[in-house]
Parts: sequence; C-alpha cells; structure tokens
Amino acid sequence: MFIGEYHHNLDEKGRLAIPVKFRNEFKDGAVVTRGLDNSLFLYTKKEWKKLAEKLASLPIAQSKSRAFARLMLAGAMDVSLDKQGRIVLPDYLRRYAGMKKKAVIAGLYNRLEIWSEDKWESYRQNAEASSNDIAEALGEMGV
Repeated sequence: MFIGEYHHNLDEKGRLAIPVKFRNEFKDGAVVTRGLDNSLFLYTKKEWKKLAEKLASLPIAQSKSRAFARLMLAGAMDVSLDKQGRIVLPDYLRRYAGMKKKAVIAGLYNRLEIWSEDKWESYRQNAEASSNDIAEALGEMGV
C-alpha cells in the first residue's frame, strides 16, 4: 500500500528518485502514464495489468471511454529503477505534468502520483479549503 507525501528533485536527465520504502514494489518494473489533474500515475506491473484490462474492456462506441483509454494507454511508458532507485520520466510526460525541477510523489494506495511541486501545492490548498464539502459528498456515497 502506497501512502504519504514525498518531495524530490528531478535531475537534468529527467530522473526521479522513488522513495526508499516503495522501491521493492517496483523491482519487477513499473509503468508511468498521464494521470488526472496534470499529474503522472506510476503503477507496479501487477496493478497496471489490472487497470489496462479494465480500460481495454470499455465500450469502444462511447467517445469518453475512447478518450480516457487513449489518455492512459497511449501515454504509458515502461520504466525501471536504476541502481540508485530512480526512474526516467520521459520528456512528453514531464511536459504534460508541467514538471521542471521539483516534484512531489504522493502515495494513493495502489499507485503513486507524481506532481510538479507548484501544481501539487495549488491542488492541495484547494482540496484542504474544500475538505468539509468533500467529506459531506463522500458521506453521501457511504464512505
């Protein structure tokens, strides 16, 4: 289970260190793709396979299904950790996320989200300001 918030820097080659406590989960490789809210999603191979199968089973006749599958699948890239526990984030994904130097890695149970620090701070502040409304909506859904 991935949880927590971690601040790291990207180097000049686009390499990003994965928090030490999560590295063993990615020993067999990982998949990074475009996420939501201009973040990147990093999945273990096992979790990616489950998600990709669900995306492949979406109804092809529905434009929103096609669009979401394209966002996630066409944007995906296999990555592996180097000896220092870093992954290389492809340039097109760094551009999508607006990532320059500082990044935030957020653990979200079955995936890691990778954000530019600026976008994360903005998103976090908005979410914290709306936390009562969010909690109420989740309560209505039985959470």
